[in-house]
Amino acid sequence: MTEQRHSPGRLSRRQTLRVLGAGVLLPWVASSCSLLRSSTPDARLLASTAPLPKPFQVPLPIPDVLKPTSTSPTTDYYDLPVRVAEQEILPGLRTRIWGYAGQFPGPTLEARRGRRIVVRQRNELPVPVVTHLHGGRTPPESDGYPTDLLLPARGDFPSGMPDPRAKVVRGQRTYEFPLDQRAATLWYHDHRMDFTGPQVWRGLAGFFVVRDDEDDALPLPKGAKDVPLMICDRAFAADGSLSYPALDASLRSRPGVREAYAGGVLGDVILVNGAPWPEFEVARTRYRFRVLNASNARRYELALDPAPSESSAFVQVGTDGGLLERPATRETLTLAPAERLDVVVDFAAYPVGTTIVLRNRAGKDSAAQVMRFRVVRNERDDSAVPNRLSRIERLDPARAKVTRDLRFESGEVHGHTGWTINGKAFDPTRMDARPKLGSTEIWRLTSDIAHPVHLHLVHFQVLSIDGRKVRDLAWKDTHDLQAAQTVEVIARFDGYRGRYAFHCHNLEHEDMAMMGNFEVV
Repeated sequence: MTEQRHSPGRLSRRQTLRVLGAGVLLPWVASSCSLLRSSTPDARLLASTAPLPKPFQVPLPIPDVLKPTSTSPTTDYYDLPVRVAEQEILPGLRTRIWGYAGQFPGPTLEARRGRRIVVRQRNELPVPVVTHLHGGRTPPESDGYPTDLLLPARGDFPSGMPDPRAKVVRGQRTYEFPLDQRAATLWYHDHRMDFTGPQVWRGLAGFFVVRDDEDDALPLPKGAKDVPLMICDRAFAADGSLSYPALDASLRSRPGVREAYAGGVLGDVILVNGAPWPEFEVARTRYRFRVLNASNARRYELALDPAPSESSAFVQVGTDGGLLERPATRETLTLAPAERLDVVVDFAAYPVGTTIVLRNRAGKDSAAQVMRFRVVRNERDDSAVPNRLSRIERLDPARAKVTRDLRFESGEVHGHTGWTINGKAFDPTRMDARPKLGSTEIWRLTSDIAHPVHLHLVHFQVLSIDGRKVRDLAWKDTHDLQAAQTVEVIARFDGYRGRYAFHCHNLEHEDMAMMGNFEVV
């Protein structure tokens, strides 16, 4: 069956003025601030005016692993403040960032399956934040719903919100993550309504790695050979500050970007773990790389240059939701914003002294290369990639009682062209779906241009693409919906009752209304 939907209610003039006076805009108001003249504008390059360094001049940094402030038999407790800081990103220049623990990327949180994590967060920024654990199976009160604002600890930022269900607090809040889920590479990032794009661009993102006994028992590379790679693009002003085409540079009141960038913002500097085109020294052994596309709108097609002559460049062992059943060989890796891939690279294929460039076949000019590996030594390697990694339950489409059709496309938003789902702009008071707890549903996604679609709470499996059955079995939380494409995904809505979001993870699309709600009942 296909569930019927209802039209969203309209704000009265008095309600709209009250929202504007509070300094918090609803997304459908935001979309009218950035009028789109074309129905399907492309992402656009924002060029830096700062002098850019030559590639491969700085070492790859590895984000710090955050240590708990205290522990109990069941729980680890962390402090993760959000604050303004300065760090050297481009050599010789200082860049002001907004960072978790004052770092970009934020520190990595490492957790174990079934062991509860409690994160206490204090907001020392001048604007609200909302932290979302992307890929987490999280109760709704800790999921980072976009209107659940954490207001600044200091200052006069108004506390009013147009969403009657919003959980707005000032200064400090606690997030609780039960982590009843398999090992996987997750990440956390800001999710503030209307302002996710510029706030992530300023640095609000970090890794969150879940481990379990199954993953630990495999002979995959471990320790210093298990390396996170957060890839993102940015643009820099002449003084080293981050450039972004926001309509309101303070990010306090007026959301949106300049009209030319409504399709998405691309930077001309590729950062890996916060460093521009870094170099990483490796031994002639296998390495496991946890690759995250943390860009606002840029897609990557990664390839090794030179490629190994007698083996595949990459062996994929995992995706958004954790291990694959069996490893898969790849010559290139394609990632849309928010997607993750776990891959193994065997540098034994190269002699000592070799340099290997990680190229981006989807990029041009400065965006055509990402980083470089330098093989510097021989070393014993006890790791291996087994033929069997895990067991994944294949969800049965026959058990799906509901099929929902969701169109991701440009459309009219209160008299102007914006980004919509089923022709509607995001409204936190409207439910687009109400799946029952424990039920299985099929969601049929269609697009005009490419939209990386992300579902909160659940992991899903891809059933078909343009009518062709997909045989590869993997758990995903983000799927790169290509232009003019129809994709069917299947998900089981277990875990928790409550309200969650789904949206395009092109962050400029998301900020300009391409987001919806589902409530598990």
